[in-house]
Amino acid sequence: MAIKADHLWDAYTKDPNEENKKQLLVTYMPLVKQVASRMKMSLPHSVAIDDLVGSGIMGLINSVENFNTELGFKFETYAVPRIRGAILDGLRDYDWVPRSIRAKEKLLESTVVKMEAELGRVPTDEEIASRLDLNQSEYYKMLDDVSATTLLSFDRPFTGDQGQPSNLYDLVEDIQNDNPLDLIERKEIKNTLIQLINNLPEQDKLVIALYYYEELTLKEIGKVLDISESRVSQIHTKIILSMKSRIKQILTM
Repeated sequence: MAIKADHLWDAYTKDPNEENKKQLLVTYMPLVKQVASRMKMSLPHSVAIDDLVGSGIMGLINSVENFNTELGFKFETYAVPRIRGAILDGLRDYDWVPRSIRAKEKLLESTVVKMEAELGRVPTDEEIASRLDLNQSEYYKMLDDVSATTLLSFDRPFTGDQGQPSNLYDLVEDIQNDNPLDLIERKEIKNTLIQLINNLPEQDKLVIALYYYEELTLKEIGKVLDISESRVSQIHTKIILSMKSRIKQILTM
C-alpha cells in the first residue's frame, strides 16, 4: 500500500482535484475503521461502529486536505489524532453519556486532584475508595461506569488564554512555531505528564505503554499482565482522569 499511496500523493499534490482526493480517501479508509474499532472497545454497546466510522471519515477528509507531504512524516501519524478527534466530536454531539456518569467522572477527577496535591503522587485505588467512602467493589464499579468518558484526543477543543478556540494538538504538532511562550507551555505539559507516568506503579506504567505505544487492546494487555480486561480498563481510567486534571491546571494557569 505504501508504494500505491506514494503515487497517489504525488498525483494529488500536483493536481488536488476531487478524483485524486477520492482515491486517497478510499486507500486510507481502513485506517478510519481501525481507529473506530479500537475506540469502540471502550464505549457502551449502544454506540454503533458505523456511527464512529461515519464521524471518523470527516477527520480523514480534513487530514487529506491539509496534509503536507514535505514535512517528512507518515500520513498516518498526522491523520490518526484527527480521525480520533472527529469521532470524539461526533460522540459529544450525540451526547451518549448520561448525566449521572458525567457526575461520577467529575467526582472522581476532583477527588484524584485533591489527593494528588495532598500526597504528592497519584493515590492508590484503596486510598481513593476510602476517601469516597466506598468499598473496593463499589469503587471499581464507579471506574467501570466512567471508563468510556476518558478517551483523550489532541483535537479536544478548549479556549486559549486570549479567548481564541484551540485544541491540544496545537500544543505539540506545530514544529514551525517558535513562539517562546507556546514552547514553554508545551514543554510544561510534556514534563508534567512524563513525571506523572514515571511516578506510577510498574503495572500502571505498563498499561499506558502497551495501550498507547504498542497499541494493544485492553483484552490483549490483560493477557500480558495476567489480569482481567475490566481491571486494565479501571487502571487506564484512573490514570487518564489524573492526566486530564493536570492538563486542565496548566491550561488555566
